[in-house]
Amino acid sequence: MSADLGSRIRSIKAEMGGRLLILGHHYQRSTVLEYADERGDSLELARKAAANPDAERIVFCGVHFMAESADVLSGEGQQVYMPETLAGCPMANMATAEQMEAAWRVLGASGGDPWLPVVYVNSTAAIKACCGRWGGSACTSSNAPRVFKWVLEQGKRVFFLPDEHLGVNSATDLGIPDDEVLVYDPRLPEGGLEPEEIERARVVVWKGFCIVHQAFAASQIETVRNVMPGAKIIVHPEAPKEVVRLCDAHGSTAQIIRYVEEASAGDTIVVGTELNLVQRLAETHRERGVTVKALAPSVCANMAKTNLGNLAEVLESWPDARRISVAGDIAADARRCLETMLSL
Repeated sequence: MSADLGSRIRSIKAEMGGRLLILGHHYQRSTVLEYADERGDSLELARKAAANPDAERIVFCGVHFMAESADVLSGEGQQVYMPETLAGCPMANMATAEQMEAAWRVLGASGGDPWLPVVYVNSTAAIKACCGRWGGSACTSSNAPRVFKWVLEQGKRVFFLPDEHLGVNSATDLGIPDDEVLVYDPRLPEGGLEPEEIERARVVVWKGFCIVHQAFAASQIETVRNVMPGAKIIVHPEAPKEVVRLCDAHGSTAQIIRYVEEASAGDTIVVGTELNLVQRLAETHRERGVTVKALAPSVCANMAKTNLGNLAEVLESWPDARRISVAGDIAADARRCLETMLSL
């Protein structure tokens, strides 16, 4: 069955040539990534879409917000599709534009220095659009501290969403004291914050999280230290602060891949991120004597919704229901948010 699906996919790829671009996120299963023209993280792949103007049809094997970003950055005449549009991101959905606007009013009423929003690229187009309208910037997990610094150097304060842990870890990386970093909980009146707390804060982070990286715990780090004392541990900065601070390193997906690539024969690297990527790194580097192990088996169920069957379906019939199209006014403001980051 999979051989037949693979044959159908390869046939369409050969027929369409450069008019088709299949993008595959690092968290996809290897069976899907085999057919991707480009692999990468979410923003990297969205930029690949913009960098391939001859690609009339772009298929994003990832989750919904990623395909939105690809549509926002792609050009005229390019159409973005997903094999499975129900592949969403729980963290991205933890913040709505309406909630963000309510939080913005709460912060604005606090007095003191003004705020600038910073939104993680792992967010909906509507959230990016709010950020763009208010003069803020997007960020990735690798450049978040740099974007925070850009805000603070203007004498302003950071309102970051939707991932609490990336926000807290980025502030810590910059040496910002814990009592100047607050968590805004959209489920509570006024975010659960008092005006005097907001007045002394330099950073306010949204109470959202990634299910994959929330699964990692300090106790797992302690176990590794006891069982494999010579191992190096690296995790994604979406992991809780108490986990990140116990590790040898933390970094984005691309930085994790590079960390493993730079390891020497005989090294053991324990990685805290999505299991499909960890297993692929283990397979890739086994022959050169580098051992890669998962800190814990944490899988993104939404990434797993993409498979060879629905990839073949979208390539063969291009159903309108699988197309991702961001409305013009939202797309323009979201693009401004992304372009601000790219210009830094």
